[in-house]
Amino acid sequence: MTSVASVQDILARLVSFDTTSRDSNLPLIEWIEDFLRPLGAELVRAPSADGRKSNLWARFGPDQPGGIVLSGHTDVVPVDGQPWDTNPWDLIERGGKWYGRGSCDMKGFLALALAHAETFSKMQLNKPVHFAFSYDEEIGCAGVEPMIAKIAESGSAPSVVWVGEPTLWGVLSAHKGIRDYEIRITGKAAHSSDPRLGASAIHEAIDLLAVLRRIAREQEANAPASSDFDPSWTTITVGEIGGGTAANILARECRFVFDIRTVPGADADALLAPFFAEVERVNAKLSALGPECGVVVDMWANAPPLRVDRDSAAEQFIRALTGDNNLRVAAFATEAGQFQKAGFPAVICGPGSIDQAHQPNEFVAVSEIEKGLVVFRRFLDTLRV
Repeated sequence: MTSVASVQDILARLVSFDTTSRDSNLPLIEWIEDFLRPLGAELVRAPSADGRKSNLWARFGPDQPGGIVLSGHTDVVPVDGQPWDTNPWDLIERGGKWYGRGSCDMKGFLALALAHAETFSKMQLNKPVHFAFSYDEEIGCAGVEPMIAKIAESGSAPSVVWVGEPTLWGVLSAHKGIRDYEIRITGKAAHSSDPRLGASAIHEAIDLLAVLRRIAREQEANAPASSDFDPSWTTITVGEIGGGTAANILARECRFVFDIRTVPGADADALLAPFFAEVERVNAKLSALGPECGVVVDMWANAPPLRVDRDSAAEQFIRALTGDNNLRVAAFATEAGQFQKAGFPAVICGPGSIDQAHQPNEFVAVSEIEKGLVVFRRFLDTLRV
């Protein structure tokens, strides 16, 4: 029987790998492969375009549709500038809590899954059990798509995708979608005494930002009177901005980054249409000043919402394991929306509190791992039927 100690040993190894999203996760992926290979797991990588990172899809049992996917991301957020009391890459136990970067978000769930791998390998499974471990979730769920594509192409569509993000073992049924955009504006520098001689990238950025703010205010003003989401409306925020060199020079460059978080059912393209119409206008105006001038748009992240589907196999499966029938939704995004968009029923449930995620002295309570062992024992019982 899988023990708390075995989960702790695996989690300590997982935490020891610095898988901050800006860096490679390959050493961790290689360790997991070495852990699973002797157990007979079928292992498939889905690497990033540059080969520096990779998803890992592992399968126990028959290669056929209808399996259960245990899904989680391997990357973590930076520890830079955070006041940690311990080494964030060492798993430290204090007062019934395991401290370490990623212990909660979300290597604790990965450790639970891996701790049961030997048991899966010894069972006569009549449906497959998959591990789907991704990269770059922390930067807009940007890495999981190649793995989802491989699963879709394999002809072995799962009936349940269980995303083990921290929920204190409550069932999370829906979340908002997220898109992140970077806007880079290049104008023409000139002396500020005669603005007609050039074009200020900052001035053009102001016009673009005014449109974004108008859209954001309209969404808030027309917020649903009743909603499970808090805030209940689609939000738009500008998180970064910069440009210019001096007060007496028309700014040649300006850059800003914004984030839109859509409630399920909202159409991000339609909401942002007035903004991108203004982008086209500004780009045409600036392009006339020279080939180096204009507006460049990059979308960094595009994670769809997860919509409520109480009748899905994923919802029914996790609710049976946990006994939780409450409806919960979240304003943050996960990879569950991407699995659902691909046609795979998905639901979110895992150890630890989201309040610990991204924090200094991040921890997962040992009691949460103990609860997880109970949930996994019930999971194993379903596989024996």
